[in-house]
Amino acid sequence: MTTESAPDWVLPRRQRIGRRLCALREDRGLTQIQLGERAGMDHKTVHRIEYAITDPSLSMLLRLAAALDVEVAELLVA
Repeated sequence: MTTESAPDWVLPRRQRIGRRLCALREDRGLTQIQLGERAGMDHKTVHRIEYAITDPSLSMLLRLAAALDVEVAELLVA
């Protein structure tokens, strides 16, 4: 099994997704704790996604989008 580093363009795109998630959350007046509860995940996970510390899975993005009442594509466009 090989471990490769992600290409240089991955982190900036993850950061854009995190900023978009944060903006949508704040537009709805939600805290990270409240969004986490709505999405069925820990608020620390929400924090890690917003700050591009972790790679969110597709399932996580789908749950967050549903909790924010948006299409998952809205999290991916900035």
